[in-house]
Amino acid sequence: MAWPETPVAAAAPRAWSVAGLLLAVADALAARLGAVTVRGEISGFTRAASGHCYFSLKDSDGQQALLRCAMFRRAAGLLDFRPADGQQVELRGRITVYESRGELQCVVEHLQRLGEGSLYELFLRLKARLAAAGLFDAQRKRPLPAHPRTVGVVTSLGAAALHDVLTAIARRAPQVRVVVYPCLVQGPEAPAQIARAIDQANARQEADVLIVCRGGGSLEDLWAFNDEAVVRAVAGSALPVVCGVGHETDTCLAELAADLRAPTPTAAAELATPLRAEALARLQALATALQRAVGRRLDQQAQRLDRLALQIGRPARLLDQQAARLERLQARQQQALAQALAQRQRRLDDLAQRLRGALRQQVHGQGEQLARLALRLAANDPQQVLSRGYAWLADGQGRPVTRAAGLAVGSTLAAQWADGRADVQVLRVQADAGAPPASAKRPRAARKRAPAGPPSP
Repeated sequence: MAWPETPVAAAAPRAWSVAGLLLAVADALAARLGAVTVRGEISGFTRAASGHCYFSLKDSDGQQALLRCAMFRRAAGLLDFRPADGQQVELRGRITVYESRGELQCVVEHLQRLGEGSLYELFLRLKARLAAAGLFDAQRKRPLPAHPRTVGVVTSLGAAALHDVLTAIARRAPQVRVVVYPCLVQGPEAPAQIARAIDQANARQEADVLIVCRGGGSLEDLWAFNDEAVVRAVAGSALPVVCGVGHETDTCLAELAADLRAPTPTAAAELATPLRAEALARLQALATALQRAVGRRLDQQAQRLDRLALQIGRPARLLDQQAARLERLQARQQQALAQALAQRQRRLDDLAQRLRGALRQQVHGQGEQLARLALRLAANDPQQVLSRGYAWLADGQGRPVTRAAGLAVGSTLAAQWADGRADVQVLRVQADAGAPPASAKRPRAARKRAPAGPPSP
């Protein structure tokens, strides 16, 4: 039986199911575009446990366009590099529709790296400049307090990271007090608020250690923690800082400047607080060791007390010991005095003997020198010369006459002998032929000044 024909004008418009419409759109895109090649910057890259990779591709020139991408395990296994946020890549794939959310997405079949994205390049430049300024030096890192009483947390009040931190601290160390310094962790106003919260925590001095944290996200989401003002606030904090931003693979500059980097906010809470069970176990071990040490000390003192009690119980024996010791000391003292006196006496005798020998030697030497001088004096005595038959002649003025030249016949001279003197008169003067003339230079010995008169007998 044939169906009755319905006029075309009266036919109702076709109603699509959601899945059918999305499938039709996907087929139309596949037929219209086929395989496409797209260049852009990776953002929000994640790798699932199944091995599939999910990320967004955006233009590096600041445009708001965003393309969702999925790369399944088979294609991801062929990659020769590790994709990360900020990388500039070129992909080849198929444009389709993700039916569960009705979103346009690209199923990536091939991905190759072209270079770093503009935001990632800015990250590298800022990192190099702050590293040159010494903000990341390991020497300036400080150890965290072993047993903090209060922990400060710088994050958003609505962030899941705050819940993770509070849960971890309550589980590990419920005795630790937590002070939250709220701030934005994403957006253009976030850097100033984060830096202000860190400064506020340092000004209030309530906490012993400070946790700066937020949950995971793309490079753009975490960019507030790469801001220079935030990095300098972390580096200049007087409180030790633990920074846990994003997931384990995320790295921001604030983490590099912190005293300790944590892979996640939960890990930051675990690193900043001691495990209560471990602390109690250590306290118990210390208490046991202290109890044993006190017991040993008490036993030693008890034994010493017993020995002293025995000594006090027999005072006569103690007095005898002390008397014997005193006698030994007196004997040693007398022996030492006798030895010292004997040594001093020997020294004195030795010095006296040396003095006598030196005096004898000196007297003997002086006697010999006196004898030599007496001999020299006797040899120069004029009286001795006259006793050998010589005579001393002097003119009328008492001047010695040493030459015949110059004498006048008839002049009177005074002659001195060893046994007397006489006046003589010159009868004749005869000079020897070999004698030098009267004007000749007298010998050096003759030039010495003659005595004024003859020597007295």
